[in-house]
Amino acid sequence: MHKDLQEILLTEEQIHARVQELGARITADYAGKKILMCGILKGAVTFFTDLARAIDGPVLFDFMSCSSYGASAQSSGFVKIRKDLDSEVKGQDILIVEDIIDTGVTLHKLVPLLEDRGAHSVKLATLLSKPARRKVDVPVDYNGFEIPDAFVVGYGLDYDGRYRNLPYIGVLKEEIYTK
Repeated sequence: MHKDLQEILLTEEQIHARVQELGARITADYAGKKILMCGILKGAVTFFTDLARAIDGPVLFDFMSCSSYGASAQSSGFVKIRKDLDSEVKGQDILIVEDIIDTGVTLHKLVPLLEDRGAHSVKLATLLSKPARRKVDVPVDYNGFEIPDAFVVGYGLDYDGRYRNLPYIGVLKEEIYTK
């Protein structure tokens, strides 16, 4: 797997340090409140787990699976929810946890959906933000790293189901995903 990478963009140590910083900020911002963390499957699972452990306070876990990409590498603009939350949303302080915000299309549709269901608040935490690809503005409350427009894998992010288990984030060689 390592040979498929052009470079390591973020080391395991850089990611760990930033996740701890985000956890401390979230702990302070949600002091005295219970958080319903909504992880977006599958890519956010690693970040979600590490972030939850970095938060000192009551946290509930739930997950959604949604996509605006389908089988394509380009966003369709239509968001499909494959797995919805099991938890009641009404009155909850929700923290959506995403691995990467690329076009912003999925979250642009998801945040108002949860607000319409009666959430008390909806905030967004992402490990990575790729503003060069943004099609719609998405307010990010907790951003790990802003990255250039590169195809990245590792720490939960994949290409064709592979590379999620890498402990760092690397740039995938172009010949790997253009075959």
